[in-house]
Amino acid sequence: MSAAGPTTNPLDAAVASVNQNNNPPPKKSMVPNGGSTPTSSGLVGNGKTTLLNVPSLKATPPAERPAMFQNHLILTQQVFNFNDPTANVEEKEAKRALLLGLVEHINSSKDVFTDNVFPDVIKMLSANLFRDLPAREGDGEGEDDEPVLEPAWPHLQIVYEFLLRFVVSADVDAKVAKKHISQPFISQLLELFNSEDPREREYLKTILHRIYGKYMGLRAFIRRAINYVFFRVMYESERHNGIGELLEILGSIINGFALPLKAEHKRFLVRALIPLHKVKSVASFHNQLAYCVTQFVEKDPKMIEPIVLGILRFWPHSSSPKQVLFLNELEDLLELTQPGEFTKIANPLFERINTCVDSPHFQVAERALFLWNNEYIVSLIAQNKHLVLPLVITSLSKNASEHWNLTVTSLTGNVLKLFVEMDKNFFKECKDAVTAKEKEIEDAKQKRLKHWELIEKEAKASQVL
Repeated sequence: MSAAGPTTNPLDAAVASVNQNNNPPPKKSMVPNGGSTPTSSGLVGNGKTTLLNVPSLKATPPAERPAMFQNHLILTQQVFNFNDPTANVEEKEAKRALLLGLVEHINSSKDVFTDNVFPDVIKMLSANLFRDLPAREGDGEGEDDEPVLEPAWPHLQIVYEFLLRFVVSADVDAKVAKKHISQPFISQLLELFNSEDPREREYLKTILHRIYGKYMGLRAFIRRAINYVFFRVMYESERHNGIGELLEILGSIINGFALPLKAEHKRFLVRALIPLHKVKSVASFHNQLAYCVTQFVEKDPKMIEPIVLGILRFWPHSSSPKQVLFLNELEDLLELTQPGEFTKIANPLFERINTCVDSPHFQVAERALFLWNNEYIVSLIAQNKHLVLPLVITSLSKNASEHWNLTVTSLTGNVLKLFVEMDKNFFKECKDAVTAKEKEIEDAKQKRLKHWELIEKEAKASQVL
């Protein structure tokens, strides 16, 4: 699963637009947060901090650009209120121009990220990105919920672009930067995945994936931290906007797991991924979750048993749309199942499929019957027909004559024909067993009715006396 970076054409166009403007002569301003730069830059003074009339990096002489770059990092740590579009309009635009200039500078220059600028880089990123996200009520099941877009995105997008290019820059030595791209930094980055703005989550997905690839020492921590996010969703909040993006990252990570699978990875599957199926909002990230789960079976076919049994344990009995999703996932898993492993799961699996075939909801019954359209699954069933047919024959016989939906009735007839072709004699045995059982049930019913009739007669007789 790829985690390609977001397109940056709008940013490049914005950078070009800023560069076309004439830069006004520099005025004195004070660097916030107690920062300091050489006085030759003309930026340090004792007056009020301002972003206005700061010279651009491009207009600065090459010898002074490192100091100016650091000044711009410090100046852009100022944060504005974007909920009020009329506040600090000039300052916001000035800051945006500085941010665009920073991105252009790191793209066009080498040896930008020296040891002394790392702290200011992290401070700038932290000041702009790390913030409290607005809480939203609900469990996330509503598909019609419109995302709340981040009003500060005109600045945030550029900051994220800066962070992405900082992470992938060949000038940044991972061994040197690891004390700044640290566990606390990653933890705060993960908190932002709960943003409602899909544009922000897309950047975060790309950046975290690149950090995972570059910073080897953080890999185990990132996996654990994602694990804890899942635990909070499963056992506390029931809602999180970024589960799909986190699962996309994990899809790539799982794909790179070495064989044999480590015990840590198997625990992650059993304790985090499989229980995610029980979350109310599972429909919003089920595709990514199913991809991660199937990756484990591709790596190790023996993982099919705990996975299928886990899915059956968290089966959504009261939600027909989710049942259809789970049946889709089961088909994908069965396509990867080895014949020897199929026998271990056949009994509980087809007990559940039998219930789905018997469902009054036509989409659930239809999706369950579609399993017999898959040639590989039919071959597995044929090899284990003595296990499977007795489990499903009752619902198949009932559907063939009683189901209200014509499509379900037609599909049921096709499945019955397949079983007849597999073994006509065994099919007749199972059919006769069903008929005998139905007769037994009917006889017991008639016996109960007669017993109640006798009780009623005796009761009436006692009333007469």
